[in-house]
Formats: sequence, structure tokens, C-alpha cells
Amino acid sequence: MKFSEESENSYFFSQPHQPFFILAFISALAGMLIFMLAYKGVLHMPVSPVSFHVYVFTYLMFTPAFFGFLFTTFPRFTATPLIEKSTYMRVFGFYYIGATLVLLGSIVTPVFSGIGMAVVFIGHLMGTDILRNIYNRTTMDDKHDVYWILTAMKMGVLAHFLFIIAAFFYSPLMGLSTEISTYLFLFFLTFSVAQRMVPFFSHSMAGRNDYLMKTIFVLLILHVLLEGIYTNSSFIADLLIGLFTGKEILRWKLPFPNPNPLLWILHIALLWIPVAFMLSALVNLTTLLSGVNFLALDIHMLVLGFVFTIMIGFGTRVTIGHSGNVMQSDKWVTLLFYWTQVVVALRILVSLTAALGWNFMVLFDVSATAWLIMFTAWAVRFFAVLINGKKLS
Repeated sequence: MKFSEESENSYFFSQPHQPFFILAFISALAGMLIFMLAYKGVLHMPVSPVSFHVYVFTYLMFTPAFFGFLFTTFPRFTATPLIEKSTYMRVFGFYYIGATLVLLGSIVTPVFSGIGMAVVFIGHLMGTDILRNIYNRTTMDDKHDVYWILTAMKMGVLAHFLFIIAAFFYSPLMGLSTEISTYLFLFFLTFSVAQRMVPFFSHSMAGRNDYLMKTIFVLLILHVLLEGIYTNSSFIADLLIGLFTGKEILRWKLPFPNPNPLLWILHIALLWIPVAFMLSALVNLTTLLSGVNFLALDIHMLVLGFVFTIMIGFGTRVTIGHSGNVMQSDKWVTLLFYWTQVVVALRILVSLTAALGWNFMVLFDVSATAWLIMFTAWAVRFFAVLINGKKLS
């Protein structure tokens, strides 16, 4: 799979994060617009709107963003040569074609969606294999952090495979796929990177806790198993994860509040971890006892509060730092960081309104619109930086 010679020589493809970030953000915009219209009944999709929502944001937004980041940083983590352009462009090609088919299939025919998911899965598998080969080649003695990053990527491949099987062959697997993708992939991968880089950026003097990642991984497995046994019974594991991560983050003694927006956005994201897990424990226990539906509040608190927030923080940092711009945030960037928390707060309000039995569709529209504004504003500010290396004033 080859792109034109002009594309191969363009600035846009000169670093792996550039095309992958662009694809992730376009998927975020298109996916939310389609989901918003379908959920309101304006657009009639040949596939389930909720399944479409889960797939697009897990595998067409977050995963390409992860690959853009890891293809840039993983060689540095492992002291190995940079990934060749021809290698990461093959993965991007599968993602580009697959994402186009999935998005088109959502409004045309599920056949396109099925083909698109298969193509994206191949790209996901290839990208993870590239990271695995780098891990195997490194001569570094300390592979602690990269081991857990790679483990999370493998969990993502497993969840992706289960999603496709559930979507087209055996629907009862959809719940397991979602649990694995949310906790063992999206959260665990993001935390694996964050626990290494945020203390470093913040000049934390706290030493590494060698039992941190193993303990969290075991507790996340417990969460998935409990949910598999009985829905909403994972409140025990959630409470333990919330308390354990909260204690660890406090141990790092991060300078919060911090005057540097490029740092405090990362700190805010970390603080969402114990908050999200402890509130998830309360929400799941309440649902278990009363049957009240919180409209996936637990998942959205974690994924938006932590994963989404830190993705914007790291993504902005990488985009600025790898384009020759000065590593600083202006008023526009600072406002974008504040807006991330508006998006999180509005989505929480949607779930709380639903739990109270009120009509939440107005808030749903407001929440989805806030998401679209967030990604549109980021695109206006940074797409030119990613595409042609624009210098920020």
C-alpha cells in the first residue's frame, strides 16, 4: 500500500504523529456529528448508534492518536532508531482507508462498516507488532514502562477483535469488548505513559513504585471479571483502584496548581483518575441496589476526565514541540485546555439528568456541541502546524 511520491515527500508525512493526529481529530468530529444525528433520530443508521459511537471513539479517534504518539516516542523510550516513514505510512494507510469505510458505512450500508473494521483491525495489529518488534530489539535493561505500554496495546487488539466478532457474529461479547477496551486498553495505556512522563515533566523527585503498574493491572482484571459475572458488581475493584491511584498521585507531590497550562492540564487529568473510580464505585453500587440508569457515567468520567483530557494535553505538547515552535501555551491553548473540562462537566450532567428521569436530550445536544467546538477549535489552531509546519505567533 503506497501513497504518491508527492505525499511521501511532503512535510505532512515527515513525522508519524502528524497524519495520525489529523485522522484522529477528523474522526472525532465526523463521528460525533453522525452519532448526534443518529441518536436524535434525524439520521437513520444501518448499524446501532451506540455501537458506532463506541467503535469510532475507541478505534478511529483514540487509537490513531495513540499510534501517532507512540510511533514518535516509543523509539526514544527504548533507545532504538526512529521508525521509518515507509513503516508507519503502511499502518496509516490501513487506518485511513478503514476509517473512511466505517464512517461511510454508518450512513450507507453495514457492508462498508464491516470491511472498514477489518481494514482498521489489520492496521491496529500491524502497528502493535511494530511496537512489539521495537520492544524485542532494545538492549535496555529497564523495560518496565515499555512492557506495560505494550501489554495495554495488546489488550486493545484483543478488545478490537472481540468487538468485530460481537458486531457481526455473537453480540453477547460486546460487553466484554467494551470493558476490556475501556479499562485494560484506553485507561491502562494512557496511565502507563502518564505515570512515566508527567512526574518527569513536573520534576517530581518521587522514585518509581515498581508495584504500581502490576497492582493496577490486577485490579483492572478484577474489575473486568466482576462485570462479567454480574453487571455493576465492579464497585469493589473501582474503590480499590481509586484509593490506590489517589495515594500514588499524592506521593508524586506534583506542583498543583501550576502556572504552566502545559503542565496543569496533565495534572488535572491525573486527578480525574481517583475521582472517576471512586465515583464509579458509588454509581455502580447505586445502580446495583436501585436499578437507576446513569447512562454510562462511570465510563465517561474516566475516558473523558482522564484519557481525553490528557490526550489533548499530550497531543498539544507533541504538536508544538515537534514543529520547531517554542514549548509554551498562549491564550488560545489555555482556553482549549479549560474547554476540555467544560466537555467533561457537560457529559456528567447528561448522565445525572438521565439518572433523575428527566429529559436529557437538550443537555445531550449541548454536550455534543461542546465536543464539536473543542475539536474544531483545536483543528483551527493546530492543523496548519501538523500539515505544513506553521509557526505559531
